[in-house]
Amino acid sequence: MLLKDKVAVITGAASVRGLGFATAKLYAEQGAKVVIIDLNAEASRAAAASLGDQHLGLAANVCNELQVNAAIEQVLGKYGRIDILVNNAGITQPIKLMDIKRENYDAVLDVSLRGTLLMSQAVIPTMRAQKSGSIVCISSVSAQRGGGIFGGPHYSAAKAGVLGLAKAMARELGPDNVRVNCITPGLIQTDITAGKLSDEMKTSILAGIPLNRLGDAQDIARAALFLGSDLSSYSTGITLDVNGGMLIH
Repeated sequence: MLLKDKVAVITGAASVRGLGFATAKLYAEQGAKVVIIDLNAEASRAAAASLGDQHLGLAANVCNELQVNAAIEQVLGKYGRIDILVNNAGITQPIKLMDIKRENYDAVLDVSLRGTLLMSQAVIPTMRAQKSGSIVCISSVSAQRGGGIFGGPHYSAAKAGVLGLAKAMARELGPDNVRVNCITPGLIQTDITAGKLSDEMKTSILAGIPLNRLGDAQDIARAALFLGSDLSSYSTGITLDVNGGMLIH
């Protein structure tokens, strides 16, 4: 039980096929009390209830500071502490460079980058007071290799921003024993990719992955468990690649 008595907040975790829910499920199995925060209150509550009675589902838009702070107040009111934050919420748009409009840029940057900042700011005071905490930020291999398959350049920029923000937070929060680390998933089989890969596309993609398979949500959940738990107690500011070798530095 790597997370016994820990309280973990996970954003964008209401979709049962998503990375966030897979992480929430694994965290619960490892003893954590899990708070799922997503846009839809009913979906969040249902996802949390599926994990057990001690878990909580809340609605909040991670781009909205008032909603974020209200949600975190509810978490602290119920559990009294927050040990782990997983910044998973994000959106992607398959748009080419010259087709990116202001509204596209704002939507993608707001959720992935501003949302990561606002959620982190909301939990940092209690983590500092506890003198302990782990913040896990979900970035993407597209931030490192200059583009992905389902995300446009603005998505790559947002996820690269997450990497920079996390490293800066790690440096500032280290003296408070609050760790901040990133995961960069490769191509993971979720609702985002479901039905969108032809056999020809899949064959081409697998040719560039040494492990010769697409990732699944559990691969990311296991990495998030490592970074959220004391197994990574001397790791901060790192970027953990989980991409089957798609990008080897």
